[in-house]
Amino acid sequence: MAQAALGSAGLHFDELNKLRVLDPDVAQQTAQLREECKAFVDSECCAPGRAEGRSASIRVALTAPNAQIVEFQKTVGSLIELVDQLAKAAESEKMKAIGARNLLKSIAKQREAQEQQLQALIAEKKMQLERYRIEYETLCKIEADQNEFIDQFIFQK
Repeated sequence: MAQAALGSAGLHFDELNKLRVLDPDVAQQTAQLREECKAFVDSECCAPGRAEGRSASIRVALTAPNAQIVEFQKTVGSLIELVDQLAKAAESEKMKAIGARNLLKSIAKQREAQEQQLQALIAEKKMQLERYRIEYETLCKIEADQNEFIDQFIFQK
């Protein structure tokens, strides 16, 4: 029960019953990774006992790669290729989106221009209607005057 309470607080006992902040499994994995990294570095580029400097040991490692480095290079190469393909696809989609946005803007501008043309046509037709209305009223007045003249002429005879 005490271990559970300490475990919930982030404290653990190791195999020597020492109190640790890090979980024993995580500590073991960390130590294993440290050993693998040390073995990789020692076997590839910085092996002890070599008289050359660090750059020379790297040069040796680059000229005579082992299977791990070749596999790593292949993995990195395929990852770079995949990222390049994704970048090209993203760029293509970006260009499509920009094209679609520009098309929508041009359609909106065309509609706006068409709306302005129709508004001008409506204004022109309203003016023409007003002219016709005035002409109609004038003609009605002339007709009434002429009818009155005819009536007066007939009554005089």
